[in-house]
Amino acid sequence: MSVGFVMLCHTAFDRAAQVARHWSRQGCPVVIHVDRRVKAATYRKFTRDLAGEADIRFAPRFACEWGTWGLVAATQAAAELMLRDFPQVSHVCLASGSCLPLRPVSELAAYLAARPGTDFIESVTTEDVGWTVGGLNIERFTLRFPFSWRKNRRLFDDYVRLQRRVGFRRRIPAGLAPHLGSQWWCLTRESLTAILQHPRRAEFDRYFQRVWIPDESYFQTLVRLVSTRIESRSLTLHKFDFQGKPHIFYDDHLQLLRKSDCFVARKVWPQADRLYRAFLSPHAGAQQAAEPNPGKIDRLFARAVERRTKGRAGLYMQSRFPNPAWENAMSAAPYSVFQGFSDLFENFETWLGKAAGVRVHGHLFAPARVEFAGGDTSYNGALSDSAALRDYNPRSFLTNLLWNTRGERQCFQYGPADSQKILPFLMRDPQAQISVITGAWAVPLFRASLDFPEIRKEAARLQKIEAAQVDLLRLPAVKARLRIWSLAEFVEDPMTPLQDILDEINPRAGRRLTEAPRMADLAGFGQFLQNLRNQGMQPVLMGDFPAGDDPRPTTTRRGRPYLVK
Repeated sequence: MSVGFVMLCHTAFDRAAQVARHWSRQGCPVVIHVDRRVKAATYRKFTRDLAGEADIRFAPRFACEWGTWGLVAATQAAAELMLRDFPQVSHVCLASGSCLPLRPVSELAAYLAARPGTDFIESVTTEDVGWTVGGLNIERFTLRFPFSWRKNRRLFDDYVRLQRRVGFRRRIPAGLAPHLGSQWWCLTRESLTAILQHPRRAEFDRYFQRVWIPDESYFQTLVRLVSTRIESRSLTLHKFDFQGKPHIFYDDHLQLLRKSDCFVARKVWPQADRLYRAFLSPHAGAQQAAEPNPGKIDRLFARAVERRTKGRAGLYMQSRFPNPAWENAMSAAPYSVFQGFSDLFENFETWLGKAAGVRVHGHLFAPARVEFAGGDTSYNGALSDSAALRDYNPRSFLTNLLWNTRGERQCFQYGPADSQKILPFLMRDPQAQISVITGAWAVPLFRASLDFPEIRKEAARLQKIEAAQVDLLRLPAVKARLRIWSLAEFVEDPMTPLQDILDEINPRAGRRLTEAPRMADLAGFGQFLQNLRNQGMQPVLMGDFPAGDDPRPTTTRRGRPYLVK
């Protein structure tokens, strides 16, 4: 039993030469194809480096662009040379210049000898394929692809759309059932010979020259015509990411590669010196005989894909930042937004910080500056209190703040006078807890020493903004946890909503409120609202405040004391 290797090389020729010598010196003939686009000087040096190896040959060269017929033509030429010059070869394995043997050749030969006449090639019908990325399965075989996907992407896409629009379909040769699979196979001499000497080969070649990515379908389809025993799997470890690009193995994957029990791995980084030393060393110990099982490491790769596509909650990174709706939670941690509370209560931030044990900021999105807790001018992660820097990207400002303070719940004030650019983010973030007292912005105006026409104008502006806010917050698409009270409704029984808010912020505390923040003096507030009406401005967000009636807490619940000083 002798195994031969066909290698397709286009770069990293020092590593390819190292692997070719390794196989040749273990009694395995090697036929190498070098991409015709490689410079002549580089090709000559590569051939000189391997000139002393008796069992290494170089095949006629073809231009091998990804997704085109050249890869199949190169494989055919190299395989024909292998079958002609090395009659002792019973199996031929296809590999690339970036492949690395993981187990001794003796183990591969023994494995193949125990399964005589078996072809190891991934070969799956187009209906059952679940790994193709790009939207083309059966259309690979029924459309024409004269343009390069990499060099002429626009022409490629436009021509595909044109063929779909006019209903063009190529005829699949009679008797062929299109199959797809990995390019890296190990075929018996008999099956490979039957494919290369098939009486209809000229017809098949003409057809596959216009198939997209034929290196993943030519041998995978034709082997079904000639083989009597197919194991639809590859003996080469190859992993692809969610975009269909191959994973690259580095030095820190050493134990992972050993765990797979596969015979060959693709694709290995050329500078992975540790891997090449470990697996190409003549003293590398043989592993216990085991079935190649790349599934052993599938769970790890699945976690890697999840980390790359979803990342950590609230962390934005290069692999997914440009892609909207790829967030694994829009922010890093739960946070609370309070609208109207600092208008209604005196020193609300200080009271909430003590009652809930959280960090409470002022108006983070105030027009003049960022009101960090304690009046700080900068915060965790070197966040500045500059309103201009914040407003350049309000979303990133907030997500950075939450990421930099993980483990400590953040609370901040918000209102209609603040920048409204952040509101769409807040309403869509499931981590946000938004509590709104509508109309509370009127309390500071009630206490302000301004001319009444100015107060009326400002009240009209703030009410218009808050009415738009409330409309947005009540949309079905809102994912934030939302509570909305009118000012009159909240003042009637402030203790209950405050208790609910604290229970949500710190559900394990289990403590009942015994002290509430000091509420602003609202004596005369009803008359103030009536004066606004008399001046032509209709206040509607405050709820029912009868003119001349001073609001007082009127809850009938007992056992929940509320202190108003």
